[in-house]
Amino acid sequence: MSEQKHLHHHCHEHSHSHQRVSPKGEQKAGIMVCGHGSRDKDAEVEFSRVAAGLKKRFPNLPVEYGFLEYSAPNIHMGLNSLVAQGVNHIYAVPGMLFAATHAKNDIPSVLTTFQEKQAGLEVSYGSELGLQDAMIEAFQARIYESLGLDPNDPPENLYDTLLVVVGRGTSDTKANAEAAKLTRIVNENMGFGWADTVYSGVTYPSVGVGLEKLLKLGYKRVVVAPYFLFTGRLIKRIFGYVDKVATENPSVEFIKTPYLNDHDKVIDAFEVRVREIMEQGTAEEGLMASFKRRLAAGEVDVHHHHAEYQDPNAADHAHEHNHSHEHPHDHSHSHEHSHSDDHSHGHSHGVYKHIAHPLGPRTMIGEGICCCFMSQFPQSVLDEEKERIDNGCKETALAHR
Repeated sequence: MSEQKHLHHHCHEHSHSHQRVSPKGEQKAGIMVCGHGSRDKDAEVEFSRVAAGLKKRFPNLPVEYGFLEYSAPNIHMGLNSLVAQGVNHIYAVPGMLFAATHAKNDIPSVLTTFQEKQAGLEVSYGSELGLQDAMIEAFQARIYESLGLDPNDPPENLYDTLLVVVGRGTSDTKANAEAAKLTRIVNENMGFGWADTVYSGVTYPSVGVGLEKLLKLGYKRVVVAPYFLFTGRLIKRIFGYVDKVATENPSVEFIKTPYLNDHDKVIDAFEVRVREIMEQGTAEEGLMASFKRRLAAGEVDVHHHHAEYQDPNAADHAHEHNHSHEHPHDHSHSHEHSHSDDHSHGHSHGVYKHIAHPLGPRTMIGEGICCCFMSQFPQSVLDEEKERIDNGCKETALAHR
């Protein structure tokens, strides 16, 4: 709550020092919200609403948004729009819950490349949303609402209920750990009987097998709460799994909690991150400083997003995306398990050492839903799962779970 009071306390103060349109030669600031992007058009609309909500907090500042992949506008388009409006100092914030590869490497790379090509432009990059009080409160409010309870007048406890938090599994161990930390905080704040974390992504346990194991605890009311900002294929997949498990367990009540979306406290959290950049009050090494240090040390494999939205009206948009990019993993495997998605979309991910975990992303094989780590599977795992699926061994096949 202290963050929220702090940001509203400074609202008028900053409206004079940062939000005015300056004469030529003076600083004019603007805000850039950098998202991941989605093949789901609904996610694009939802992300735009967050930018609109942030604009209300900074009515005199230009606010633009853009995506790394798939969606329009891409980040370059948003940055170009700010520059066209006379902005010479951009406050860029990652629209990411946790700091994994995209927030740590990909977005800083795009911003750095853009700044180098624009004389006199300064780009300041902020932190991921993280486990701010406002983010935790937004998540808890969504959970209470899905239970038909008033977030402002909650019960003392929910001891009869199991909470299952669904995190966005990544190859970044610390990002996965933040989702588990969130589960513990929410569990103690709300007083669930038991709580655990499953993941929809590269790590383990995956949603289906994770739910199956947690049901053995015997709870008759289960809340499944995805810690995601927006909709998309993964959200629909998560809720599809819940429906499947619910059908198989008719004696258990399953409650699907809506994702965060543009909850007012999410906008609060974005505002905190913007004001942190304005005030330059953090002594810790930020994401951009970390990126530049690791880049100089040769520790970063910078990925240029080939799936970035291309503006059909921008003939010169080829810039640095016309290079060849060698993937460290073979994309040519010939598994025919109805996984129809194209793996050549250039999506950047780190190597994950537990890719073949029996309760992990191999459970996605055969669903026709893109697992961007699919190229990392050993052929032996793909062959094993294909044989099980082809033979109709649903009891032994880990796929579809």
